[in-house]
Amino acid sequence: MSDTTYKAGFVSIIGRPNVGKSTLLNRILGEKIVAVSDKPQTTRNVIRGILSDETSQIVFVDTPGIHTARTRINRAMVDAAMTVVTGIDLMLLVVDATQKIEEAFIKDICSKAGAPIYLVLNKIDQVTPKEKLFTVIEGYTRLYDFPEIIPISAQSGSNIERLVDLVREQLPEGEALFPDDILTDLPEKFIVAELIREKVFRLTNREVPYGTAVVVEAFAERENGLVAINATIMVERDSHKGIIIGKRGTMLKKIGEQARRDIERLLGTKVYLELFVQVQERWTERTAMLRELGYE
Repeated sequence: MSDTTYKAGFVSIIGRPNVGKSTLLNRILGEKIVAVSDKPQTTRNVIRGILSDETSQIVFVDTPGIHTARTRINRAMVDAAMTVVTGIDLMLLVVDATQKIEEAFIKDICSKAGAPIYLVLNKIDQVTPKEKLFTVIEGYTRLYDFPEIIPISAQSGSNIERLVDLVREQLPEGEALFPDDILTDLPEKFIVAELIREKVFRLTNREVPYGTAVVVEAFAERENGLVAINATIMVERDSHKGIIIGKRGTMLKKIGEQARRDIERLLGTKVYLELFVQVQERWTERTAMLRELGYE
């Protein structure tokens, strides 16, 4: 290690659904550990992604999107997000540069924060004309005295290195909080379940993805190095089960094929993935089920 003082700390990623928080974390880490889709409320859990180098360790804490929660699972998601507003070293408040400024929401989050807040202006590649970006930045500047406003594109990677540099500068001095060779403190089974659930979100529509959960039942490495995984996709209705399976099993096969490719990339080995579909009526409103799945 060099003579440079080592820094380490926790950085929360907060914002509305679908502003690109999880895409940002995956981009920073250079690896997909969080499910992403174009549908809001894809992320359900608080997920820690760890970026380590010779000078620092940044523990990014990705959170579910903050929204008006009407169901038990959605309330659990918002509660989980709000737990990391305090007890951190820095907050990244991510907003969509193409959307109208939500003054009340911004002020409310800023009033509750227990750490400096950097505003991360995402999706700048979608702002047209480009000159409009200056007006957007000016609007947020008038709203709150952010120490930094960083325009980025999580999708393309634009300005991500600068964002990480600014975050690193803000961290306190200290020793590493986790081993320096891991990207997350979550078990591989959790990430595998997330990757499968992501495919359900990407390939199905309407209420179907929001009523699904994935449980990895078996995860075993065989002597030839192949990893055999059995997972169950839980749904709330028989009609949803039919949609997930698809005609002659075509949808389930498609979900499995796409998920397997991502899982093999994550694990660096061949994977045998077997998927099952099970109906658990109203699981999103049942306390015992939500606790078992880690949502409460």
